Amino acid sequence: GPVNAPDTDDVGWLVAVGWPERIAARREGRPGAFLLAGGRGAQLADADLLAGEDWLAVAALDRGSQEARIHLAAPLSPAQLRAAVGDRLVTQDEVGWRDGDVVARRSERLGVLTLGSRPLPDPDPDAVLDALLDGLVESGLEVCSWDRATRQLQARVLLLHRHLGPPWPDLSDEALLERVREVFGPFLLRARRRTDLEALDLTTVLRSQLPPGHERELERLAPTHLEVPSGTRVALDYGEGERPVLAVRVQEVMGASHTPTVLDGRLPVLLHLLSPARRPVQVTDDLDGFWEGAYPQVRAELRGRYPKHDWPEDPRRSQPTHRPRPKRRG
Repeated sequence: GPVNAPDTDDVGWLVAVGWPERIAARREGRPGAFLLAGGRGAQLADADLLAGEDWLAVAALDRGSQEARIHLAAPLSPAQLRAAVGDRLVTQDEVGWRDGDVVARRSERLGVLTLGSRPLPDPDPDAVLDALLDGLVESGLEVCSWDRATRQLQARVLLLHRHLGPPWPDLSDEALLERVREVFGPFLLRARRRTDLEALDLTTVLRSQLPPGHERELERLAPTHLEVPSGTRVALDYGEGERPVLAVRVQEVMGASHTPTVLDGRLPVLLHLLSPARRPVQVTDDLDGFWEGAYPQVRAELRGRYPKHDWPEDPRRSQPTHRPRPKRRG
């Protein structure tokens, strides 16, 4: 007969034809453990020679309390199995998020058993999109590639959302994931797998959520940099706190008594005032109070350590600078 043709005298084949629900597949990692097509677990005695077979046709078993005990069974080759139950095999396509990526497979199943599966060559794009959106929700937005500028953009818009409300949207991770399809769907129409999530341009995604025409307003109300009295543009850090942080050397804000602000003057920034070596000296949102209260002690401590830098007695009437003064001659 043809190669792989089943031997119809074979006990295994006869049992499989008569009781297809008693075909059993070996379970990984548990010696002698099998799963029956009907859904029950079944166990062979450990020493049984059939314990290493991939497929069995089970002729006799008892019900058992937890698992059935197999008393009589015969091995079954994949070809015999297919010949016995060919018309009962169900083809099933699965597209979903599994173990951190999109899985698209076509499987042949007999009851709860999978006989074989292969990659699905052309999965339904809607099902792939659903899987990717499930992946975003399950993994969290950390699965995407954030950079500092994008996190800062998110924090800037959140500051406006907290203080001004509409039309500034809530762009927190939680709020974005609650509207995952609306926010991310349009950017994932050609995406197929996890690496496409990692490659998402999140800056474009976040900016797509801003009210139309509000880019300039965002720059005005929550700028990325502020110019300090010395003329230097210093980056703001919108980070974790309630207000953005401006880290700047004491000498660069001399001559100013008012704390720099964002939100059109409504919100003073948090100043991290630094020594010439950029070590923190004071944290304050009240620059005038700093000059009045803590500065004299700061001046006394740092004047000897940084003699090339100006430490005037009245910093409010002093010129700011971002470099040490040249030594005066004479």
